[in-house]
Amino acid sequence: MSVYLSKEKKAEIFATHGGSAQNTGSIEGQVALFTYRINSLSDHLKTNKKDHSCRRALLHLVGQRKRVLAYLMKKDINRYRNICDQLGIRR
Repeated sequence: MSVYLSKEKKAEIFATHGGSAQNTGSIEGQVALFTYRINSLSDHLKTNKKDHSCRRALLHLVGQRKRVLAYLMKKDINRYRNICDQLGIRR
């Protein structure tokens, strides 16, 4: 399950949301990466309902994304609203 994210896909995510492919530390890029991984794990869990280790990893990623979004909301509310609208994240 860990091979679903290629280097090219990761660079594409950071290029569209983080400013450039090398800017892997940007908050928007991190949130976009977490969202992509969450969506991928959610699709996996729809077909494999008893994969509890995957479910635990999904909950961990959701918590990480929540913490990063809370930081972004505290720092810059406009950037927070923009990334939530772009990725379709509920507030």
